[in-house]
Amino acid sequence: MSEVRSGQIAIVGRPNVGKSTLLNALIGEKVSIVSRRAQTTRHRIMGILTRPDAQYVFVDTPGFQTRYGNALNRAMNRRVRQALAEVDVVLFVVEAGRFDERDRAVRTLVPANCPVIIVANKIDQLPDKTQLLPYLARLAAEGEFAAIVPVSATRGAQLEALLTETRKYLPNSELLFSEDEITDRSERFLAAEFIREKLFRLIGDELPYTAAVEIEKFVVDGALRRISVAILVDWEGHKSIIIGRHGEITKRIASEARQDMERLFDGRVFLEVFVKVKSGWADDERMLKTLGYE
Repeated sequence: MSEVRSGQIAIVGRPNVGKSTLLNALIGEKVSIVSRRAQTTRHRIMGILTRPDAQYVFVDTPGFQTRYGNALNRAMNRRVRQALAEVDVVLFVVEAGRFDERDRAVRTLVPANCPVIIVANKIDQLPDKTQLLPYLARLAAEGEFAAIVPVSATRGAQLEALLTETRKYLPNSELLFSEDEITDRSERFLAAEFIREKLFRLIGDELPYTAAVEIEKFVVDGALRRISVAILVDWEGHKSIIIGRHGEITKRIASEARQDMERLFDGRVFLEVFVKVKSGWADDERMLKTLGYE
């Protein structure tokens, strides 16, 4: 019988390469929010996959920020660096067919002694599949890597191959978490994340980047959860965008987020969503701490 291995694996990459989609696909549950808009992930989130021979503790990190200099983005970059300092192996996610200076900037953050597996994601989106092998050869020329694995996180392609390669670099160890755990995050945290995901998905580019979600009430009453959520924005004009005509957008955000919560929490959810103006919150260190960014 093979020895059990357990360890932490950072998932890193520039924004919008599919890190959160990969995490959810690997563990088989939605614990990290996903949208087409870059820079959706703001927190470090662990997703846990336990197999008979290994426990994989994946650490989803924010995309490393180079465009914004406010306190929020500085906090996010600190999370990336902290995650990289504590893991056994790194999954460096790139978009298949692309590799540029933004990817190289992320690569420089990884400690020199940490094994790095390149994950060439979105292979299903390559317009010319014959270009995959030459592209992988170009990746190999970018540096010393433990492995290069092409995958499609959305279609589940090559994920078992990725797990096989990753296991090689995990230490022989007892389980870091109990077998039934799938994340280190609380239901309260996940509820806020589901709301934020719907914001990005339903409003898109109209949504100001400095919008946040604060849980004002989270009460568990048997199998029922009563949750009150405030969406924080900088300006009054942003508030009207999120509310929508006759409150239609806010209602849809609440409805779709509630369905996700009930699926993951395995119980009914009574959800109230409000929108509040809180100018300058993204540069307010005290507010960032309240929201869990510090």
